[in-house]
Amino acid sequence: MIPKFQLVSGDADLLGESPVWDPRDRMLYWVDGVSRLIRSHDPATGGFRSWKTPSMVGSVALGEGRTLVAGLADGIYQLDLETGAFSPLFIPEPDPKVRFNDGKNDRFGRFLCGTMGVHADPLGKLWRVDRDGRSEVFATGIRIFNSLCFSPDGRTMYFADSLDRTIRAFSYGPADTPVGNPRLLADTNPWDSGPDGATVDADGCIWVCLVQVGKIARFTPGGKLDRLIDAPTDMPSCVAFGGEDLSTLYVTSIKDSGSGRAISRHPQGGCLFAIEGLGVRGLPEARFGAPVALPMAGAA
Repeated sequence: MIPKFQLVSGDADLLGESPVWDPRDRMLYWVDGVSRLIRSHDPATGGFRSWKTPSMVGSVALGEGRTLVAGLADGIYQLDLETGAFSPLFIPEPDPKVRFNDGKNDRFGRFLCGTMGVHADPLGKLWRVDRDGRSEVFATGIRIFNSLCFSPDGRTMYFADSLDRTIRAFSYGPADTPVGNPRLLADTNPWDSGPDGATVDADGCIWVCLVQVGKIARFTPGGKLDRLIDAPTDMPSCVAFGGEDLSTLYVTSIKDSGSGRAISRHPQGGCLFAIEGLGVRGLPEARFGAPVALPMAGAA
């Protein structure tokens, strides 16, 4: 099938990231980290809306009711979509040398979010927070945390330190057991790019943005490159499946990350795009505190 690209929002983000589809409200949410905005798009009406955040925002995930969970610079917060008010869920000890970045709910309804060194120093940690406020650290020594996503059954977690140019896979699950030693899923050095945002489709394959070369790759669960497509702009940052049947791949992008590391030279850098005709579907994301229905053991 030949992919079809559509410009969704020509109002460019400086640092577009973290798209997530809400199947209940048929709404797409994403963030502009540098502009300190959480944004939404309703494909049915063509409408857009935004919420101002009190600090730089790295990621969002679906919350219970009319809420989102957001990884802001200093911690994890809940956003009330009706009032625009933010309330803290978890705030670690203050450290001006790090900020929260990529984050997602796991399949069991817990929010994970990684911090990164503001100057790409290896100071970041991967945190997990549940609805009862319990927090845990699963990894340390991270420079730029990205590519967080989960297998369809929730038993494998993927993430990357973008500067290492590798995506790693960890055993995972509903219990509080610490993750074990990772296996290397994919080395993105052959494509001359670090991995940025990622998602998993219904077949268990990982779609990841190769931000430095303007491409989107699909890797099998075994780490084999399955597809490599040109992105609609030079700096794609993150992907998520959405739409009525979860067959639309939404792509955020970067105009100017504010760090000097990523500045687009494309006239539509920072815009939001949709890709149709890929022939695959995504998975519904869990809400914070509410696990999703998982595939039965042995199911394809």
